[in-house]
Amino acid sequence: MKADTNATLGALVTQDPRRARVLEKHELDYCCNGQRTLAEAAAAAGLDAEQVAATLDLPEAPAAPDAPGSVPLANATLAHEIVDTHHAYLWEEMPRLQALVAKVQGVHGQNHPELTRVREAYEEAVADLEPHLTKEERVLFPAISKLEKAQAPVAFPFGTLANPIRQMLAEHDVVGDLFKEIRQLTGGYTAPDDACNSYRAMLTGLEEMELDLHEHIHKENNILFPRVLELEASLRA
Repeated sequence: MKADTNATLGALVTQDPRRARVLEKHELDYCCNGQRTLAEAAAAAGLDAEQVAATLDLPEAPAAPDAPGSVPLANATLAHEIVDTHHAYLWEEMPRLQALVAKVQGVHGQNHPELTRVREAYEEAVADLEPHLTKEERVLFPAISKLEKAQAPVAFPFGTLANPIRQMLAEHDVVGDLFKEIRQLTGGYTAPDDACNSYRAMLTGLEEMELDLHEHIHKENNILFPRVLELEASLRA
């Protein structure tokens, strides 16, 4: 499918999830800033939109679950998929990686002072993610399931679903910015010449977590949340 430069980055990745990795290479944010068109994002990055679009024109693109013309996942089903895939990964990986970041900073911090801020930024991200995931699992996602089952307006204690969703979006931005900073501090997760195996493992783990967060946030910001808001608005109309 030919990439339209007037389509949003989020929509382009929804059409073909393989495009996420291509946009990563161009350093174009398709998750937190997925509402920008390809033309807008390319211009801001000093790239030629048509050239970027050509790299997104992948052969034999598979039909994504939420692509136009396909049968989309139910909102509650997509929320469960996010929990089972991305939340489960984060709950398991965050403490392991936190210990590794602390270890590497303790050993290599004198020669690489930027590791102090890497550790601080990562710990800030974990401190934000832990309550964020809990709120989604215990409050927002059950509310989405309740609304979908009712197919009628639901009186939630927090008002409309737009209120917690607005908060989740803001928290996504904070974590996204922290990982952007970590990427910059580590030179794009490039290992220095004196890096030991633990140092290299830390960089690999941080990069993998950032990439997973991009996919995770894209599914919420650009697919799940807009659909939930549209459903709630239609039921209240």
